[in-house]
Amino acid sequence: MAMIWRGLALAAGVWITAATVADAAEVRREPAGALADGTPIEAITLSNETGVSARILTYGATLQSLSGPDRDGRIADVVLGYDTASDYVDHPNYFGVTVGRYANRIAGGRFSLDGRTYQLPLNDTTNSLHGGGQAFDKVVWRVVSVEDGPQARVVLSHVSPNGDAGYPGELDATVTYSLDDSGGLTIAFDATTSAPTIVNMTNHAIFNLAGEGTPGGIERHRLTIPAAAYTPVDAALIPTGELRSVAGTVFDFRAPRVIGDGLRDARDEQIRLGRGYDHNFALDKGMTDEPALAARLEDPDSGRVLEVLTTDPGLQVYSGNFLDGTLVGKGGHLYRMGDGIALEPQKFPNAPNEPAFVQARVDPDRPYRHVMVYRLSTAD
Repeated sequence: MAMIWRGLALAAGVWITAATVADAAEVRREPAGALADGTPIEAITLSNETGVSARILTYGATLQSLSGPDRDGRIADVVLGYDTASDYVDHPNYFGVTVGRYANRIAGGRFSLDGRTYQLPLNDTTNSLHGGGQAFDKVVWRVVSVEDGPQARVVLSHVSPNGDAGYPGELDATVTYSLDDSGGLTIAFDATTSAPTIVNMTNHAIFNLAGEGTPGGIERHRLTIPAAAYTPVDAALIPTGELRSVAGTVFDFRAPRVIGDGLRDARDEQIRLGRGYDHNFALDKGMTDEPALAARLEDPDSGRVLEVLTTDPGLQVYSGNFLDGTLVGKGGHLYRMGDGIALEPQKFPNAPNEPAFVQARVDPDRPYRHVMVYRLSTAD
């Protein structure tokens, strides 16, 4: 019988390991640099015995890397990003970050609660995007705990003060990353507020399952989304309020569809407005208590498969349309449109201004929770 043992150490640079006959999980916590004011940044790496690993930075509660084997066992990092924490600070572009308080766009940066209107920063022309210019992606989160076991886990926290970026209420937010022994990375977002507010948190990883920086990007990837409708947008990329059928359009991913088939199809006005895919899909499942399938992404060359599960009702699909070759990413790669795709579970964009959408209101007696999963595997 294999030896059963367990060790625990939280000092920087020390492995935390659990091993049993059935599973093995490892956690590494180490320094990753510092902000200009001296605030330290840490990196926490979660690994399992199948070869899947995730590296999380405390800056932005960022998923810096997610690596896994292809069908032949070769390991590759499948998310776009930077090699160093300082690059995330100096060249922000939402790679793998936790976005909040409100992911996606709010028209005019304005919303109302209980008869009062709140103004947010405008950092996307006429819109507020991903919480505004100084949001959850640009702060160092505190490490609450690091745990080993069948699920290697790190819990991060951040307190956003009342009035931060114009949002009401002091918000106490946590992000928990957990890696299981089957290749599933669960990300749980929790928050409590001191006053009524809006919250919509997600992760903004941009994927290339062939391996970050692989030529050709994601155009040959096949994508499946169980959604019969999506939310078309106006010229400012704000949903019009309509739920439009995907039938007969390049937005129909109910069966596996090659992303490149519709990515540059300018016959569709929505593709022209988004410069590709930058749209929210209304998932057939709606809101659920447990994470359910939102998307399946497949790379036929490597055999890697990514399943995205969520408790939320929407999925933003973004094909990297604003990557223009000016950002130097991991390994010196220049990132361009189509080099990766983001699959962001969420409430709908601009929901606070669209009463028919599932609302994002959070009250002191009703905490916020969103659970999503990135599950890596392989297929023949």
